Amino acid sequence: MSFFSHSVAPASAPPFDAYLPVDAFHSHLSEVYALSAQHGQVFGSPAGPFYFQTRVAYLPRFAFFGPDASDASWRLAFLAGFDHRDLRASHALLDLVEKLARDSEEGHGLNLAFFPLVDAAGLFLGAPSRALQETHWGWSHAPEINLLEQDARLHGYHGFIRIETAPAAGDDIVTVRIREPLGVPPSPDVELISSEETEPFLVRFERESPGVKVADGPLTIADDLPVQPFELTLRIPDTWSDDYYRAAVSAILTRFIVRYRAFQAYGQHL
Repeated sequence: MSFFSHSVAPASAPPFDAYLPVDAFHSHLSEVYALSAQHGQVFGSPAGPFYFQTRVAYLPRFAFFGPDASDASWRLAFLAGFDHRDLRASHALLDLVEKLARDSEEGHGLNLAFFPLVDAAGLFLGAPSRALQETHWGWSHAPEINLLEQDARLHGYHGFIRIETAPAAGDDIVTVRIREPLGVPPSPDVELISSEETEPFLVRFERESPGVKVADGPLTIADDLPVQPFELTLRIPDTWSDDYYRAAVSAILTRFIVRYRAFQAYGQHL
């Protein structure tokens, strides 16, 4: 475990109901779709349709192709919004898309996919909370997870990055968990993320053994994917305010993308 100090203490979070407004999310989502219609490297293409109790909806999805990206580029998928009752992670991921649109060089050579609202049936169709972050991708009955599974098989992502809210009773620190496919040993000489990417936020790093079979998320279908991906989960404390939550996600993941971009550049010269 590693810990690093805050430079600024997070503000207290407002009541949980403050994250319920659908209008604010629809507005932000519409803004990013409008941006994608005018930007040469950001594209909005909803996945679906999917059906929930005879009603239809789509899974919001954006793609970013960095400068000099190609079919051979490394591919990452970012997932947020596993529970429609808390949209902070969803807004934070949309913030990241907007940030890359402003400075596309940060994702040079990368092919990135963004799914800011996994619990789309919950927000758009009134489905109850289904703990989608705990779902086995190969056994799920959730239509959104089925779409994500199909997308993963089609695109062969090298890694999945999940943004979640930590339980309310948890520590007031960020948790970064790294998982790797079953049977694939970790590479201590090449770390996906380090303290440099997480400063100034207080962070606990967790690395699960590759010998332990995972029970949830995309690595549950890793054996059937074109490449063996890693999974990085960023958990933000539930007590953090909307602004601090979004700032932490944007800062940490932007630095992670830059670091990962350097991995690709290095790999191309091996």
